[in-house]
Amino acid sequence: MSEQPKRVIIVTGGAGGLGRAIVRGLLAQGHRVAVMDIDRGAAEAFVAELRRESNAADVFAVGGDIAQEADCQAAVAAVARHFGRVDGLVNNAGLGMGVVRADHMQNPVKLEEVTPELWNKVFAVNATGTYLMTRAVMPYLQKNGWGRVISVTTSFFTMLNRGFLPYGPSKAAIEASSAGWAAEFKDAGITVNIVVPGGPADTPMVPKEAGFDRAALIRPEAMCGPINWLVSEAGSGVTGQRYVAANWDFDKPPADAAKQCGAPIGWPELAASTRVWPGDAKNRVKR
Repeated sequence: MSEQPKRVIIVTGGAGGLGRAIVRGLLAQGHRVAVMDIDRGAAEAFVAELRRESNAADVFAVGGDIAQEADCQAAVAAVARHFGRVDGLVNNAGLGMGVVRADHMQNPVKLEEVTPELWNKVFAVNATGTYLMTRAVMPYLQKNGWGRVISVTTSFFTMLNRGFLPYGPSKAAIEASSAGWAAEFKDAGITVNIVVPGGPADTPMVPKEAGFDRAALIRPEAMCGPINWLVSEAGSGVTGQRYVAANWDFDKPPADAAKQCGAPIGWPELAASTRVWPGDAKNRVKR
């Protein structure tokens, strides 16, 4: 079996929560990883920890606020200078409902509690930050003729349920954007996909006030199954898909596990069945 090439992957929010598990998973597959975090000190501390564990030189810390275009451009350029290239991006950084209230699970957040400032803050990080980072890496991926963009969103239940605003809608915006990007770059050797935990994960984004049995929460390491497969050469040509990490079966061959837990991004069947477009033969909405 031929050796998989080492790719350079940026993981945003890489110093905490899901990010730490994603970074470790990619390193274990032999990739070179840039840990990007708004807390540069935390990113550097995590990189130092990884180097103590394995004496690896294939990990690099970079700071930056993904809600700021200049930070995104500077971070990607720094990674390119350090490693000589950029091959992929995992859009993992995000703000959860804990920024509104820690007990939001027991006491659903009401519309009146979400101020315009808070709404804009969550969308600036979750939706706009994903866009800005994707836009920043794309010239490098296009130059390579190869690339991976993987974004972490949430379950459709969370997007649509009461009490999860503005977090749910901000993640729905990433789903819609990713579907469009997947179509745009499908012939350029660049894939765009979504990975979701599949439920509450055992990370600081789910505070202790949520009241869950922590042992029952999804382990962050579950994210590594679909993400590692998508970054690999076996993931070439797989685009416009979303994968539920909790349903990934590590005992199966990766392609089979992917088939079991994957589906197209968003609601493509609904989009097709309700289309009204000039020149459409039917030119009507199905109900």
